[in-house]
Amino acid sequence: MAPLPTSTRRSYGVIGGLGPLASADVFFKLMQAMAARGSIEQADVVFEQHPFRGGGATSAATTERKLYVFDMIRDFEKRGVGAVVLPCFLSHTFLDELKANTTLPIVDMMEALRGHVTRTYPQAVRIGVLASDYTRAAGLFERYFPAPAFEVIYPRPDAERDLVTDAVYGAGGIKQGQLNGRPLNLLNQAARDLAAQGAQVILPGLTEVALVAHAMAPLAAPVVDANQVYAQYVADGQREATAKPFKIGVVGGVGPAATVDFMQKIVRNTPAARDQDHIKVHVEQNPQIPDRTDNLVGHGQDPTIALYATCKKLEDGGADLIAIPCNTAHAYVERIQSSLSIPIVNMLTVTVQSIRARYPELKQVGLLATSGTLGSGVYQRALEEQGLQQLTPSAPMQERVMEAIYGREGVKAGHTEGRCQDDIRAGLDDLVRQGAEVIILGCTELPLLLPFAQLEHAGGKTLALIDPTDTLARRCVEYAGALRGQAR
Repeated sequence: MAPLPTSTRRSYGVIGGLGPLASADVFFKLMQAMAARGSIEQADVVFEQHPFRGGGATSAATTERKLYVFDMIRDFEKRGVGAVVLPCFLSHTFLDELKANTTLPIVDMMEALRGHVTRTYPQAVRIGVLASDYTRAAGLFERYFPAPAFEVIYPRPDAERDLVTDAVYGAGGIKQGQLNGRPLNLLNQAARDLAAQGAQVILPGLTEVALVAHAMAPLAAPVVDANQVYAQYVADGQREATAKPFKIGVVGGVGPAATVDFMQKIVRNTPAARDQDHIKVHVEQNPQIPDRTDNLVGHGQDPTIALYATCKKLEDGGADLIAIPCNTAHAYVERIQSSLSIPIVNMLTVTVQSIRARYPELKQVGLLATSGTLGSGVYQRALEEQGLQQLTPSAPMQERVMEAIYGREGVKAGHTEGRCQDDIRAGLDDLVRQGAEVIILGCTELPLLLPFAQLEHAGGKTLALIDPTDTLARRCVEYAGALRGQAR
């Protein structure tokens, strides 16, 4: 992992409070390391420390600890910090949980230690560790120093206590500001035991232990100042790229039932054997986006800002792409795409592409859609690009299509039977009379009225009904699968 160039301005957020003295020690040593490297003026470092009241004298990765750390990271995200410095071994036992739920890279303290040991002590195989009981039980060091290349060993407890945990968390321990006397004697006793077991290098598994590493009695096995190693690793610009899970951002509420239908199609089209195989989705349900058809026919409020604001929320939420399960809204996509840093998957384009691939000899395609979608010409342009002609219902039949969608007994009012069925079938019949054999259901509510891939028409024709929301869902799932394949 190569260091970042010194000309690149970097920013770090240091999470303090979990061990106030040790966190401050890492911060101080980071400033020293940056000054020695000549990069202190090219980096912004935020040291954030609040009283952590959830842990008391415990050495466990409690829920309170996890939430404290996550909230600090979330605050750093909002402030535009580039990477997180987490000087706490206990918190590194749940590092994977943190990484899975943040967009910020977290500089891995254990990776820093492993690199330091393999470079500085290349012959070291038996790794002695002065860690808390919880960190030992969690197997943190065994993950980074795995067998059979390494053997991780710990001090053997005396008859009454765990020496390291007592030295740090016990009465009059390092957590309470005592850096010599009894705590130091306990740590020296533990380190001697590690040396007696054949440890070739001794690593602190608590940042508080690193505070006194320089004061510990000389041993055949060196005691590493883990805080200094971590600070130098950060100063050198080392950071692991975050393997962020793929996330689909969905502009929801246009309309609400269509959004739910789209989500079901995402789930249904995702190959999965367990919950965790499914795709991360961020839905911004905003039914207050002004009606697209009302605007396109010349009477309603412009929805551009509302659509853009919703897309920006998805972008800020870490989405990799945006899906808008609303055909009419795609009349506005070109207006806002250039101002976004992530792509909007154009439902109309991918739908027409899939039609051309499935029906290479096809010439004409019927379209059932809102008057706003028809008037905008978005489908007509997409079809013409693929050499296809658009067929639309006659004016009287288009009025019935609109009634099926927007009427008092229409699908947007929650109806799927009765008059809305009669109206949409009338529009469909009109397209069949014009010669359509493939029909796009160009309003996202229409698949709720015509939930079929094929329909046997009364005239004897078999009609292919194309559901753009299903096509969009499939394409989003394909993108997610491709990204996962690259990650492997």
